[in-house]
Amino acid sequence: MKVARFVLKIVALSLAAAAAVCAVIAYWDGLTEMCGCVKDKLQHSASIDEYDDYEE
Repeated sequence: MKVARFVLKIVALSLAAAAAVCAVIAYWDGLTEMCGCVKDKLQHSASIDEYDDYEE
């Protein structure tokens, strides 16, 4: 019985990993777009100076 439980746990882990890979593949476009937006926001916030709005 212990061997059957172990085999079922391995099968469940394999199916969960396959589902995660499928989800990444399915939403790849959205993930890359989100990462691009985050990258742009981080670059923009890093370039903002505290006194940029005080032009002389």
